Amino acid sequence: MKDRLKVSLLVWNLSTNDGFIRASLLKAALIRLGYEVEILGFLFGNELYGAIRLESEVYAVEGINYPSFFKSVGKILKHIDGDIIYAIKPQPASFGVALLKKLYTRRAVILDIDDWELSWHGGDEWQYRPTLKQLAKDLFKKDGVLRLPNHPLYLKWMEALVNQANAVTVHTEFLHQRFGGTFVPNGKDTSLFDPAQYDAESSRSRYGLSQYRILMFPGAPRPYKGLEDVLIALDKINQPDLRLVIVGGSPYDDYDQQLQQKWGRWIIKLPKYPADVMPDLVAAAHIVVVPQRDTPETRAQFPLKLTDGMAMAKPILSTRVGDIPKILGDTGYLVEPACPEQIAEQIQLIFQNLESANQRGIKARERCVEHYSIEAMASVLKSVIARL
Repeated sequence: MKDRLKVSLLVWNLSTNDGFIRASLLKAALIRLGYEVEILGFLFGNELYGAIRLESEVYAVEGINYPSFFKSVGKILKHIDGDIIYAIKPQPASFGVALLKKLYTRRAVILDIDDWELSWHGGDEWQYRPTLKQLAKDLFKKDGVLRLPNHPLYLKWMEALVNQANAVTVHTEFLHQRFGGTFVPNGKDTSLFDPAQYDAESSRSRYGLSQYRILMFPGAPRPYKGLEDVLIALDKINQPDLRLVIVGGSPYDDYDQQLQQKWGRWIIKLPKYPADVMPDLVAAAHIVVVPQRDTPETRAQFPLKLTDGMAMAKPILSTRVGDIPKILGDTGYLVEPACPEQIAEQIQLIFQNLESANQRGIKARERCVEHYSIEAMASVLKSVIARL
């Protein structure tokens, strides 16, 4: 008899953060509950995502296009030996593989949905209606789009199979309304992200930020994340010691270079750092900004940058989009999306009353510990697994 149950977490692409961060949070919560946990997935790139430590126990198989992808699926199926299979995202390379394993082992499958995958392709409006000639090209040409394992047609099929999972977990109201399931929040390791362990001035000095008042965005810039609105606000305020610090940059395209070209005088770009260094970086911030715009993508999201700031007791300036007001409660500063004028007002208000803003940050940490910690995740997961 095994001493403890094992959970296999399946991530569709270990070359990016598209699923791995959520998987690592779930892994931490499951370990708290006493389970043995493995992370498996495919590499649709040259190397593992930068936040994955080399010593991490991750099993990765080469991710390639159909039809060769079936061989990769065969390899990973042989290595999945968890008593429970936990698929991250309704992707063929995660949920599809999990359902195949369930078919001949009868092992329970949990599906975690942390994004609306089809929202990146137009959502419910997206349709695939090719001519016979186009269908043949898409299937049989070397660069045919239907050879891509994450083509939206396959995502649509996966969404139709959500009810085949034994349990579903989600982290926003939008996803709950669409797919049902149980809320499992994005937890934060609040013992690692603990402001008592860091000195803000020392952190600012370490990263060359001592002479500035820092607005920090600890993530990858994308147009829907609203950084342009913050930069327009800084133009309006026009105070020379204000800076927007962007940590990590965009792994997707040259969008951060576009921001730099237009608003370079307000931007300080820092490189990507390992996860255990992030608390020290966030400690350097005066304000953490999460200025999401209102789009189908953002309504489904739980921005991890919120809990970075909350756990580190920082004043958080964000927008009324999706679940953000619910996550922050009364512990943050909220403005309407895509409204630089309101952002400018709030930045000035926070710095004029910084002591009061920092007190609000302390309340944000208390809220994070209670509702959005790894322990909070573990509590909910315990009941999900008990029902299987």
